[in-house]
Amino acid sequence: MSVSRRQFLGAAAAAGAGLVLPARAFAQARPAQPVINPALKERALAALEAKRGRIRNADVIGIADFGRMSRDPRFYIVDLRSGFVTEHHVAHGKGSDPANFGFLQYFSNEMGSEATSQGAYVTGDAYQGKYGYSLRLDGLDPSNSNALARQIVVHTAWYAEPRMVESFGKLGRSEGCFALPGVSHAEAMVRLGSGRLLYAEKV
Repeated sequence: MSVSRRQFLGAAAAAGAGLVLPARAFAQARPAQPVINPALKERALAALEAKRGRIRNADVIGIADFGRMSRDPRFYIVDLRSGFVTEHHVAHGKGSDPANFGFLQYFSNEMGSEATSQGAYVTGDAYQGKYGYSLRLDGLDPSNSNALARQIVVHTAWYAEPRMVESFGKLGRSEGCFALPGVSHAEAMVRLGSGRLLYAEKV
């Protein structure tokens, strides 16, 4: 069967459209970038600027939005060069939510409070500890100055896994540490590493 030039070009155009469509559909199906509370992000960036003398690396930062419920992803890892953001679950301290309502009510820097502290932290060394591979944190503000003494760290915990939300509608609580799900913890250890800002606040 002979095919005219017009039929050939029409078929080629149709085939080309078929090849383009999946890529376009995939692009539309990609999840949107997580949105960080603008006021919180502004505070975090201001803290990065103010604490620059203590923060060795300003390429990636962590932001914990404790104004959100624990059932929601509220820990963000932000690449300031590319704008790429990932969001994760994170537990707050028992002392910050004594009745276990699933949201942070109080911050505390007191020894033995088992509460979450607010403010700017700088990530320290990674080590193998009580909760496995963990990341030390040093508080840079009066509101979290006891972080090292309280052994406030980034670690993984079973009670921070998303399945806790599926079963109970909220995460479990830490002793004041930033407890993350396993996969999120692995990303935080690699992308935050040592010498970067972690900012925690409730706005």
